[in-house]
Amino acid sequence: MPSFELALPARMSRVAVVAPAARLRATLAAIAEEGTVELVGTLPAAEGEEAEALRRLEQAAPSRGRAALRLSAEAPDLARLEERAERDLLAGEVELRRRVGLAHTHGSFAALVGWTPSETLPLLQERLEQVGAEAVELAPPPWAEPPTLYRPTRVQRPFRPLVTTYGVTPYADVDPTPFAAVAFVLMFGMMFGDVGHGLVLAALGLALRRGRPAFLAPFRHVWPLPVVAGLVAAVFGLLYGEAFGPTGLVPRLWLDPIDRPVPLLVVALAVGAALLAVGHAYGIVNRWREGGAGAALLSQTGGAGLGVLAGGVVGALGWYAGEPVALWVGGATAGAAVVLLAIGFLAHAGGGGAGVTEATVEVVDAVVRIGSNLLSFTRLAAFGLMHAALGAVVFDATSALWGGVVGIAAGALVFLVGNVVAFSLELLVTGVQALRLEFYELFSRIFVGEGHTFSPWRIPVVSPKEEP
Repeated sequence: MPSFELALPARMSRVAVVAPAARLRATLAAIAEEGTVELVGTLPAAEGEEAEALRRLEQAAPSRGRAALRLSAEAPDLARLEERAERDLLAGEVELRRRVGLAHTHGSFAALVGWTPSETLPLLQERLEQVGAEAVELAPPPWAEPPTLYRPTRVQRPFRPLVTTYGVTPYADVDPTPFAAVAFVLMFGMMFGDVGHGLVLAALGLALRRGRPAFLAPFRHVWPLPVVAGLVAAVFGLLYGEAFGPTGLVPRLWLDPIDRPVPLLVVALAVGAALLAVGHAYGIVNRWREGGAGAALLSQTGGAGLGVLAGGVVGALGWYAGEPVALWVGGATAGAAVVLLAIGFLAHAGGGGAGVTEATVEVVDAVVRIGSNLLSFTRLAAFGLMHAALGAVVFDATSALWGGVVGIAAGALVFLVGNVVAFSLELLVTGVQALRLEFYELFSRIFVGEGHTFSPWRIPVVSPKEEP
């Protein structure tokens, strides 16, 4: 598979499942067992003899949780299932009845419409042929957006919650998980720069891999995220010369955030500009796939927005450095991009005075927003400085107490408690800030809409011999 294909959701096929009406149950059972079809339509409410039997069981002996689902391959005796309190099979029958309500019947035939991954379509067709049904691929209508199915790559899976917490990638868009992972750990590390704290976080990630502590076991699959974030924080700790504060345990390879905040601020803005540029690059590709070349060029999340950003940065650098050529090139680039923005907004707003007014307001808002988005990355320096300041306070308090048996004991206690508090507080704050920058500044360029996750109908099917 080409590497670019890995950046896209799995290709979906719209299918019509056609079967004799008498074989509709067997067809739905085959679909449930295969578990690769998301049926289209609004499910009707649970009703009928199956639902009533399940309600009577719940009233007689309420279950502690939601009943598990199983489906009998053949129509069961509902009274017998109720008598034996087979909630799982009754629940399966309820869901089967609801899917029957999605079928379109015509004479002696019934049809269901749904989505399935293209690569699994041949297996689905083979399975349905065994029950006398057929799956026919349809041309998707322009108004129907296919569901999104992320490819189960081991490298991306631990970092995918960074994206899915924000929303589901639209089917037409490129999966931004690799970029989201790199951006998050880079921003987190810059704000959490400390060798000691970073290695502690990495160690906690390794403990999470082993299912420790037990209450975090459901999040075990994301263990690489804290490990990588902790190691990146340790690298920045070497650059800052921080290891549980300014203890001198490691050399300083770059600067002290407290003594030299201005260079740190400049680097934070540079990092922000680079990340925003990559976000716009994703936006260009996604707008092209969603609406063609015009959308990619004129959108504020696409080419026009990137032009404003790039032109503004080059112009500002030219002004600061006293280079008139860079100033004029940056100004001309930003000006041309503003014109493209105006064309795009005017086309969307329509003609006339009202359209011009709306487009003007939108252009001003877009330019201001791009500038404010860049300035938001100054928090990379601000929170990096705050982390260093907290470490310095703890270390200074420890140094002031150090001396004699009592002083050493008190200093050690202050050092331990202070670092635990600083670690916990900064872990929460920098994690939230890194997510905030990712969601509001970066993902706002990558996404302009939201898709929906592929949700196939999947229930274990048991034969009569397997039923208890």
